[in-house]
Amino acid sequence: MYKRLPITFWATLFVTVVCVSLLASDAWRSWNAREVLLADTERAATNLARAMAQQADDTIKAADTSLADVVERLEADGHAPAALERLHRVMTSQVANLPQLNGLYAYDEAGRWLVNSRPVLETRFNNADREYFKYHRANPGRGPYIGVPVISRSTGKWVLPVSRRVNHADGSFAGVALATIDVEYLKRFQQSLDIGRHGAVILVSNGGTTLLRRPFSPELMGRDLRDSPLYQAYMQGKAGSGIWRSTLDGEVRLNSFRALENYPLFVSAALSKDEVLEHWRRDTFLHTLGVGMLAVLLGFFGQRLVRQIHLRLQAEQELLQARDALESLNRQLEKMALQDGLTGLANRRQFDVTLGNEFSRAVRQGSELAFIMIDVDYFKQYNDLQGHSAGDDCLRALSRSIRMQTPKRPGDLAARYGGEEIGVLLPNTDAEGARAVAERIRAAVEALQIPHPGSLFQVVTVSAGVAALKPQRGVDQASALIEAADRALYAAKSAGRNRIGSAA
Repeated sequence: MYKRLPITFWATLFVTVVCVSLLASDAWRSWNAREVLLADTERAATNLARAMAQQADDTIKAADTSLADVVERLEADGHAPAALERLHRVMTSQVANLPQLNGLYAYDEAGRWLVNSRPVLETRFNNADREYFKYHRANPGRGPYIGVPVISRSTGKWVLPVSRRVNHADGSFAGVALATIDVEYLKRFQQSLDIGRHGAVILVSNGGTTLLRRPFSPELMGRDLRDSPLYQAYMQGKAGSGIWRSTLDGEVRLNSFRALENYPLFVSAALSKDEVLEHWRRDTFLHTLGVGMLAVLLGFFGQRLVRQIHLRLQAEQELLQARDALESLNRQLEKMALQDGLTGLANRRQFDVTLGNEFSRAVRQGSELAFIMIDVDYFKQYNDLQGHSAGDDCLRALSRSIRMQTPKRPGDLAARYGGEEIGVLLPNTDAEGARAVAERIRAAVEALQIPHPGSLFQVVTVSAGVAALKPQRGVDQASALIEAADRALYAAKSAGRNRIGSAA
């Protein structure tokens, strides 16, 4: 039958809905602002990466163009003094016109300096040990090679080497032409980019080698990044974005990477996630604080309103209290009717009702139901030797111990089954769990150390039979569980008492 809800319920519901709506709308606004901010940051990082890629490509392209001219002159004009002098003038002019170039150099097949763009030719150096020289000597390719940044032997500056192989007329190795890009030139461009206090930009080779990074650190030059999330993402696609923790400094950043168009390098612009969200967090905190205070005030006044309504209903509730007290008394009387007067445990009537209810519940839920049948060993002899009054005291002491060891879950029940037999009903329990409970009960009773001259153990002990089953509708009966536990109890007694028997 439909029951009309009290006005206090609707008033409380209204106030609650308003407060929750305020908080939910503020949370949605804050989260949406966060997503928009991250999307804008991703676009900004993408634009930075595009600009960096274009600048790096143009810088290397200019150096490589000069380098190709040097290679063509060396292969066409040879190494005659007059030809080298003309080449020296060309190199000097090109370096003067290209601010990114630190110098142009040419080496013979042994690594000796042939000519360079410096005013005076240095002959005391040999570059056969440089990584780029070894590369061209071992590889016949004629394309440009971009090596790992090194400190120039002639200027002492950090330079990025771009080199090409020089061949003899028969195609054999004749040396290397080298253009060195001033790292400071690249650094000045990176410094001009607004990446915040904790952002980073990086130039990396396709092989995963760090060529230049801001913030700059000499220890990071040539660092292997192949195990980093950035490099793994780059190998999946030549342009993209992601949020990763840096393997270099541990900062979580929003990264955007892009490959250079003409050279085997890629760049990445990374903006600190914490720094990007710093203003958002502050704004969200203040806004949420204001909305939260408004919700608290609304809840306070709403509570006062509900209380006033409640006071109007109080008179009616006081009238109902007498009825409730009477019903409570009736329940207590019913409980007493279901309790064994001697032991304080549930009586047989309550046990039968509970067994039927839990058996039906186990059928519906497909769960296991366990039962422990407990019997006092040599109890007849105890009564004969100590008297029935002492026997009653003994049962009361055992019952208290059993009740303490019985789990306190809903449905768990310890009941006096009859005479000195006590049953423990355990819903949602398998045979192993029930046996563990039975063993605790047996040990607790033995630990009472109640003297029993008529027992082989000289103290009062109990034996128990354990049975458990997962009842099926129309197949199993509640009595089957009791009978199985009773058989297990008989087996325990036959085996010598003071032990636990389990149903097969």
